[in-house]
Amino acid sequence: MKIRFAKEDDLRSLLELYTFLNNNPLPVIDERIEEIWGRILNASDQRIIVGICDNKVVSTCVLMIIQNLTHKQEPYAIIENVVTHVDYRGKGYGTMILDYAMNIALEEGCYKVSLMTGSKLESTLRFYENSGYNRKDKTAFIKWFKEPIG
Repeated sequence: MKIRFAKEDDLRSLLELYTFLNNNPLPVIDERIEEIWGRILNASDQRIIVGICDNKVVSTCVLMIIQNLTHKQEPYAIIENVVTHVDYRGKGYGTMILDYAMNIALEEGCYKVSLMTGSKLESTLRFYENSGYNRKDKTAFIKWFKEPIG
């Protein structure tokens, strides 16, 4: 699998891949979606990492680098939207994507990386633990402004 940052022509492939994330519906690519995509691609602290196999995007995550005034003013990172196409799971691609994101966070001088999942599946939680993340240090709270998908 080849890993790189998402490019402009990856939009459709990413949206299709996101349908495997909490039964996310495939949106119509309209002006609003294209404007969001442009903002994402131009954001200096947000990166969408993609894994390519068979000339298609099969794995991805979003990495955010957050500037910080605590912890010696070192930034921290957040990983979201981790997903691998169901036909490509169990091959280590998700781990490779997470490792790639972690290495970027280290290069950016981050003192930590946080990752949240909505999954309650023990296999998913073990996957993240096996990738070096733990579920003991912090407690996450979420306030939804709209009903979550899935």
